[in-house]
Amino acid sequence: MSTVAESSGANPQLAAGLAEGLSTLSLNQTVVFTLYVKLILPLDGYVFWVNSNLLNDSALYGEAQFNQLKYGNSSELGSLPKIITVQGSLHYATDIMQDQDRIASKNHVVFTTQQQIQDFNLVNPNMMYLAKFDELQFAFSKSGNFYNQAALYHYRGDAVYSVMNKQIINSMSDIDTTDVIVSNSLPMWLALNQFFPMYPAFLGEQNAALPFASVYIDPKTTQALQASPYIDLNSSHFQLVKETVKIEIFGAKNAAALEFVDYVNNYSITTDGFGVMNMPVMQDEHVTQKELGIIAMKKVISFEISYYQQNILNIAQKLITSAFITLTP
Repeated sequence: MSTVAESSGANPQLAAGLAEGLSTLSLNQTVVFTLYVKLILPLDGYVFWVNSNLLNDSALYGEAQFNQLKYGNSSELGSLPKIITVQGSLHYATDIMQDQDRIASKNHVVFTTQQQIQDFNLVNPNMMYLAKFDELQFAFSKSGNFYNQAALYHYRGDAVYSVMNKQIINSMSDIDTTDVIVSNSLPMWLALNQFFPMYPAFLGEQNAALPFASVYIDPKTTQALQASPYIDLNSSHFQLVKETVKIEIFGAKNAAALEFVDYVNNYSITTDGFGVMNMPVMQDEHVTQKELGIIAMKKVISFEISYYQQNILNIAQKLITSAFITLTP
């Protein structure tokens, strides 16, 4: 985001002219932004954004190991306005995407305003402001094209994709915290957190403290090991499957990495949650930073496992240790 210093030295005459033009084009338009708070389901690490108006100032968000903050306390939710109104000019362009699995619109939004939206700079990675305009709900991913003499701020982003709508929670009836979303073995791996936090691939904590690990399960590797699922008298579905799980570890030395391997093997033997089908070996990978001339402490190991998909729900439910949300009375 732009800083206050960027607004100094603006040409008053140029800025005044542009401001008048902005007001004329936008008809003194205002956009209302609503604060949303991140909710991570400890069942399988799925991320949702919950309208802060549904929460009170003491709302707690699940205390799974990868969700380490207590969102909504006085130092988090209570210090930020839940609603902000900003005057400016908003326009968007729409592209149509035609993919194999869906046809959808992609809306690129630009919001131009005379004032820097300071509240955008105050939110942490667990909070976000979303706006709604012409049935589009959107957030901004960047601020750019700032020109000192013009004293105008430009915010850019994409509207929420149609396939992401269920991740934006505006009613408590929109979310179910009692069931898993994923069909793979991810919930079991998230529970194996004795040595370091385990994050789902693509959904890790921003700039997470070391050490930590990421769990990537290639969906193409999930395959059946039996011709058809077994259905018991309670209509429960049991499907024996196999898949490849790639664990990427940052910040762990050799001894800790090997202890993790023993930890996984012991879990497999003592719980029978899954079986290990290969001979996994810890390997080193290189992540560089040319400014410093160093490499990160990264290790990778891949497990080929077999398990019953029905087992996943039972294991995932054990991760729930506290209420997710305290509703506003």
